[in-house]
Amino acid sequence: ESIREVRINSNPFSPEYDRLGFGRIEISTKPGADRFRGNLNYNLGDDVWNARNPYSAQKAPLLLNEFENTISGPLGKRTSFALDANQNNVDNGAIINAVALDPQSLMASPLFQNYKVIQKRTRLNPRIDRQVSANNTLSLRYSYTNGDLNGVGIGGFNLTSRGYHTTYTLQTVQAMDTIVAGPAVFDLRFRYYRNASQNNPDSASPVNQVLGSFTSGGATIGHSYDTFNGYESHNDASVVHGAHLFKFGVRLRDESDGNTSPSNFNGTFIFSGGLAPELGANNQPLLDSSGQPIVVSINSLEAYRRTLLFQSAGLPASQIRALGGGATQFSIATGIPATSVSQFDISAYVGDDWRIRPNLTLSYGLRYEIQTNIGDHHDFAPRVGLAWAPGGTAKAAKAKTVLRAGFGIFYDRFNLANSMTAARYNGITVPSGAALAALTASSSASVIQAIAPDVRAPELMQSAFSVERQLPLGTTLAVTYSNAHGVHGLKSEDINPPIQGTYSAANPSAAVYLLGHPGAVMEMVSNGRYNQNQMIVNVTSKINSAVSITGSYVLNRAMSDTDSVGTFSANPYTAQGEYGPAATDIRQRVSLTTSLNTKWNVRISPLLTLQSGAPFDITTGNDLYGTTLLNSRPGIAADPHRPGLVQTRYGLLDPNPIAGEQILGRNSGRGPG
Repeated sequence: ESIREVRINSNPFSPEYDRLGFGRIEISTKPGADRFRGNLNYNLGDDVWNARNPYSAQKAPLLLNEFENTISGPLGKRTSFALDANQNNVDNGAIINAVALDPQSLMASPLFQNYKVIQKRTRLNPRIDRQVSANNTLSLRYSYTNGDLNGVGIGGFNLTSRGYHTTYTLQTVQAMDTIVAGPAVFDLRFRYYRNASQNNPDSASPVNQVLGSFTSGGATIGHSYDTFNGYESHNDASVVHGAHLFKFGVRLRDESDGNTSPSNFNGTFIFSGGLAPELGANNQPLLDSSGQPIVVSINSLEAYRRTLLFQSAGLPASQIRALGGGATQFSIATGIPATSVSQFDISAYVGDDWRIRPNLTLSYGLRYEIQTNIGDHHDFAPRVGLAWAPGGTAKAAKAKTVLRAGFGIFYDRFNLANSMTAARYNGITVPSGAALAALTASSSASVIQAIAPDVRAPELMQSAFSVERQLPLGTTLAVTYSNAHGVHGLKSEDINPPIQGTYSAANPSAAVYLLGHPGAVMEMVSNGRYNQNQMIVNVTSKINSAVSITGSYVLNRAMSDTDSVGTFSANPYTAQGEYGPAATDIRQRVSLTTSLNTKWNVRISPLLTLQSGAPFDITTGNDLYGTTLLNSRPGIAADPHRPGLVQTRYGLLDPNPIAGEQILGRNSGRGPG
């Protein structure tokens, strides 16, 4: 009796949506309430109920104190209200699982620690609904969330000094007005949202990142502030005319972000290891029969150990490096700490669901999107869908088989955060003070971030075909094949690498740069590609009133040469090996949910989920090409006698590949299932 309407959209290619969606259900309730109702919930929990994390020697701490309260009721005959008020206090455990050096002996040893992260969140959500008239419904909503988190950033390889304190306030105001005028329905929606946050690091000291072992020092986030404001309005209309349901509408969206972020202004020393002289018991190089030092491959922790050892002995930096110590890279960000950017986008659509016959529906439409901050003004998105139930008629029983097919083009908008990055690190304005002094002392050039002038919004061409069949015993089987082809995918590339053959890690100052000046220029481009094929099987069975089963199986293959705007080619001179498994290339997924309603209405709902491993990239942790990036991939060794080779399940890999050696492809690793 509380539901005003239920809208079911089984067409994934509807033009009113900017994203693909398999099955949407929107439920709207009636304004007004006949009586007051309320719920008061309190949740208390601690770690006695938890299993020990396998990466921790001890069980991580946990304490939950959560209040979740609701109250609703009438405000007159045609108006009702609802209020949610929640307070969540969570003391959670951050697990440090690292390998560090003993301060006295400089011996490597595992480091396991549990750190209590204190989190407090307060949420208030009032809502008012009013039936203005029999054909006009108005809803007003406000959402307020305040968060206070202490100890963020600690865990994994990050030691306790890396923690920082975060506070944030999220606010949203929404207004929705629905008007029914004969065969037409008009939906007007408006939303204003504001997110304000700040971060305070526990330490401002430079970072020591020993790859694969530990990270110490302060948080690179710095003392930062962010205020984000956004406005969004939707004007949608639908009109029934004979066998047609016409739909049209427009969305306007405006966003602005004022941000102060001295990220990595404290500087980061990165230790990654590499080839170095083998040391004897007295920490002096061992020599071969010809009197030359024996060269071996050392890891990041050994490079860090040698740095501390030889620094304490008073050796100069050049000699420490010759003995295998010293950081692989020192990076420090320069730019405009306080930056403000804005962005506006508009999208419009028109569509028609044409019921050609009682068992045949054709849906078609067109969507158009445009935004500021990029020069791409041609984002047309045609959509078409077909649903056919063979044998189904208006008078006959419901058909047992339904065939669906569709095609559509979908766009991802160029994110406002990308514009913020380019505005901050534009290479024109740099800060004064300690950050600039440290930069000059390091004889390093700043990294410039830029947006390619021809960048476009990522475009995804999606098609799907499905068969749904009603089976005996209340069972429904659906088999879907879908294909996705993406173009203009976002990624980044260094457009100012050293000219090939001029860079050497032993003498980086001798490099000759493509643009005539040192320093990486990281440009965001949109030349990525993506291809995916999926087969999806869904089974739903309601055996009887007490037992129901839902299961799905997905067979998937996805290939790409980018996973996000933060993807860089491992080798700036060639794209060979970049096209490989995408981050979404999880080959198989199985899920099974069962609901068993037993005696005394006790319901048992076991859930089983299985999936194969996700891909990951295998890198050397070295900058082999002078791009300031540590994403170089190893070579597949042709000569098994070369020093420093690493035997892996993916072959004999060379972290220092030589000319002509085949390079391992992107995302060649495969994690556990």
